[in-house]
Amino acid sequence: MNHEIEALLREDLRGKSPYGAPQIDVPVALNTNENAYALSEAVRDRIAAYIGAELEHLNRYPDRDATALREDLAAYLGHGLEADNVWAANGSNEILQQLLQAFGGPGRTALGFMPSYSMHPLLARGTGTAFTDAGRHGDYTLDAEYVAARVKEHDPDVVFLVSPNNPTGTALDPETVRAAYEAARGVVVVDEAYAEFARDPESTALNLLAGRPRMVVTRTMSKAFAFAGARVGYLAADPSVVEALLLVRLPYHLSAITQAAARGALASAGELQAEVDQLRAQRDRIVETVRHWGLPVADSDANFVLMGGLADPHAVWSELLDRGVLVRDIGLAGRLRITAGTPDETTAFLEALRDTLRKRPDLFAND
Repeated sequence: MNHEIEALLREDLRGKSPYGAPQIDVPVALNTNENAYALSEAVRDRIAAYIGAELEHLNRYPDRDATALREDLAAYLGHGLEADNVWAANGSNEILQQLLQAFGGPGRTALGFMPSYSMHPLLARGTGTAFTDAGRHGDYTLDAEYVAARVKEHDPDVVFLVSPNNPTGTALDPETVRAAYEAARGVVVVDEAYAEFARDPESTALNLLAGRPRMVVTRTMSKAFAFAGARVGYLAADPSVVEALLLVRLPYHLSAITQAAARGALASAGELQAEVDQLRAQRDRIVETVRHWGLPVADSDANFVLMGGLADPHAVWSELLDRGVLVRDIGLAGRLRITAGTPDETTAFLEALRDTLRKRPDLFAND
């Protein structure tokens, strides 16, 4: 960076690195938790029809409150939610950023339980919110007693819980979410980006929203809807939370094209669910196979798996990459994260891992 520009940069941002995962052209990319299945022709046609209806009006600004989209999202979520319980933005990251703009900021704090979604501390830093890492148990799990104690100890303005958690893939018990809310005085955000992949989708924190005005559940269309390129995220909460976000959102932040495309994808939810089921099957196939090979791995409720038992995770990552398979080195000792892919992609990963196990046993060690 130019020294003159760096001198003008906020002091807390100097020397920092931006968020980013390796973008490498490989035959099998299993590193960013994308949906492995492209949208079908039928779904693409439906989305195109929704977009087409908007084209003649592109000279006008979009509905700045995304009313029709919020109605469709509320209908998709169920749980008695209505449009005024829902808010949408450009990816769940913008939703999280708006929450921190409204409820965090200079002089305020956010609490997370790392390792977890790495954007939470980055978004906190960008909004001038102090971020505290309360950690986890040695096996990366959380329970109600631990969470409540940390919330009471740090007394944050915003609490981040992630279920299923990224990168571990594990879901929180509803009692842990309840305990966090009861211990907190501020907003409790339950990040459910991978909720549709859970082994028990009915355990969602949406069940806990009624009567808890400080609880927020965030979701994304990037994963289950195979919509990562469209950038649509949303939340469900008490209407007063949505009203608060109107104070910080940019005018017309969600384009008419994006709103229309999202509505077309929501109209295809039933078809897309079949692919979610297929990805769950491949996720479980990875878990069962690597566990059979003696590598520790937790049962996952997401579309990815956190694999352990690695003496040198980056060297294993490199060996897999040499075999055309890209997974994610997230910097956790002894572990790599693998996104569930198509059956062929999963086979390619497992064959590459088996080959590496045979040829480089020195790279592996039991936890």
